Amino acid sequence: MPIILLIVGLSILRYFELGPFADFSWWWIIGLFALAFIWFEFIERMLGLDKKKEHSEVEKVRKQRIEKAFKK
Repeated sequence: MPIILLIVGLSILRYFELGPFADFSWWWIIGLFALAFIWFEFIERMLGLDKKKEHSEVEKVRKQRIEKAFKK
C-alpha cells in the first residue's frame, strides 16, 4: 500500500510541477506503476500474502461468531 501512496503523491507533484518534481521524469512514475503491478499480481501470490489476509479475516469472523454464540 505505501507504494500506491508514493505513486499517487509523485504523480500529483509531477503533474502540478511543484518543487524539484517539475523536472522529474514520468518514466520513474511509470516504473513504480510497473513495480506495484508486479508486486500485487505475482510476488504477493508467490509469498502467500494474499491468502494470509483472507485467512485472518475469516478467523476474525469465526471468533466473533463463537463469542456471540456463547454469550447467550
